[in-house]
Amino acid sequence: MSRRDQIRMTPDELTAYLDEQKVINVATIGPNGRPHLAPLWYYPHESGIATWTYGSSQKAKNLERDPRATVLIEDGDAYDKLRGISIEADVEIITDTPVVTQMGIELTQRYAGAKPGDPVPDELAGFIGKQAAKRIGLIFKPTKIVSWDHSKLGGTY
Repeated sequence: MSRRDQIRMTPDELTAYLDEQKVINVATIGPNGRPHLAPLWYYPHESGIATWTYGSSQKAKNLERDPRATVLIEDGDAYDKLRGISIEADVEIITDTPVVTQMGIELTQRYAGAKPGDPVPDELAGFIGKQAAKRIGLIFKPTKIVSWDHSKLGGTY
């Protein structure tokens, strides 16, 4: 077995990792042809991930021009603890305000520690609804996933 095969995460490990992490780094292609990086909160969505952003943001403009992105999620403070996922994705842009509102609610609840389906306080729904008018939803649909978990090497390199 190759070292690459040894550190690859299983589908269950990928799911658990996406559930526990909080920040993605999204790379889009800017108008000058260079990568544009931006950190975002996210939530797992179907086989990929979803988030929202301001419709006037650079990443939004980049994705309108070219709806492809690479997403990096990583952690670890020593080589033998490095874990991560790199996702190449086609990005679906959502502009329907009620759908974007629901995406904002899912994000906010996730980061507040609520569970999917928990009641949404009226005050929160109103606040998110106002924000959603300025935002777009982004659904990252993976075309390629590369993962690594160096802890599987047992401290050997």
